[in-house]
Amino acid sequence: MTAALRIVPPGAPQLGHEILDDVRDFVARFSAFPSLHCAPTLALWYAHTWAAEHFYITPRLVLSSAEPESGKTRVLEVGKHFTRAPELTTAGSAAAMVRMIAAGPITLLFDEVDAVFTAGGSGNEEVRNMLNSGYKRGATIPKCKGDSASGIVVERLPVFAPTALAGLFGCIPATVTTRAITMHLRKRRHDQHVEPYNEKRAEKEAEPTRDALAGWITGIGEELGDAEPVMPEGVADRAAEIWEPLLAIADAAGGHWPDTARAACVDFVHTSKQAPTSLGVQLLADLQVIFEAQRTDRIPTGVLLAELTGMEEAPWGEMETGKPLTDRRLAKELRKYFVAPTTFRTGTGGRAIKGYVTFPTHDSAGEQVQVGLADAWSRYVLSNSRNKRNSRNHAGQTVTATDSVTATEPQPTAQPPLTGMP
Repeated sequence: MTAALRIVPPGAPQLGHEILDDVRDFVARFSAFPSLHCAPTLALWYAHTWAAEHFYITPRLVLSSAEPESGKTRVLEVGKHFTRAPELTTAGSAAAMVRMIAAGPITLLFDEVDAVFTAGGSGNEEVRNMLNSGYKRGATIPKCKGDSASGIVVERLPVFAPTALAGLFGCIPATVTTRAITMHLRKRRHDQHVEPYNEKRAEKEAEPTRDALAGWITGIGEELGDAEPVMPEGVADRAAEIWEPLLAIADAAGGHWPDTARAACVDFVHTSKQAPTSLGVQLLADLQVIFEAQRTDRIPTGVLLAELTGMEEAPWGEMETGKPLTDRRLAKELRKYFVAPTTFRTGTGGRAIKGYVTFPTHDSAGEQVQVGLADAWSRYVLSNSRNKRNSRNHAGQTVTATDSVTATEPQPTAQPPLTGMP
């Protein structure tokens, strides 16, 4: 059912919450969103582009879908009617886009971004660098100007600009998505209907609301930049940075918008935490499951590999090489979390065997060799009571190594058996 347009007499002032309502309703006419939080969030994101220079952060907007023709381009097309100086593009070098942004203001609406970041995409590292740094005010990218005859001058070009990116699921690097509000769009069901989109008609109908939005936001830009909106419980760090501009606008709008925006914030932040993790974090999480099931603080490498490769719906049985996870690959993946294999005994008088432990180990000089899996779990995986207990029980333990240890790459250490294990 098409939302009725609200008629506003010429010259009549509108309140902030009424303007955002109009933007939200307009956006919802042309898309079948998977969540009731999408249209309000888009209204707030479009609004923030009119005062981006007053914010320290401009959150990236990522539109993702498993399959083409899921409505990503339509969101960008509608967004052109409500964003400041929109530039809808599907290609372009990083150098060209940097100069477009430097000549701003501009709102970059980047469609089909999977052509840049998937295998074979050109210039992906430069584009990613621009997107990563450009979400914070004051960020610049150096470019050389001139030649050896006239002299080379380094230009520092600003790359801070609101940016929306649309592409297929998994194509956008995590370094970008962690700076973004991500909407996972889906194909419409056969029983879902939206209004046909006609650009000329939409442009004409959107004009009064766009003008009202621009006038309202630019008039309170400095106030928005100084605002410190209260974050919902559990929203902190980068997630709080990302949502601060949108919540500031919602608070200024009044009405239902402070509550509506915070409900959307909680939903999107929670969804982002459920998104697929990196291979290393998945490995840590699966190791946590294995240690939990065996109720121990040490497991031989061979046993761990057998358990990992036997997990259904896990990648360990067939890695990208087509072969199962090996002890070398396991050590390589865990090394970046400062976890390394160590040598221990399986029981009183048992033989020495190499494997992994939950607690830190030390060399003969008392220097820490590796932090233990419990430390890595507490930082990268949702912890549980078992891990917390392991961390407490072994936090101050010193293990004397009999094998050589180097400062650059942890080597196995010998460890006496423990007693009174939890």
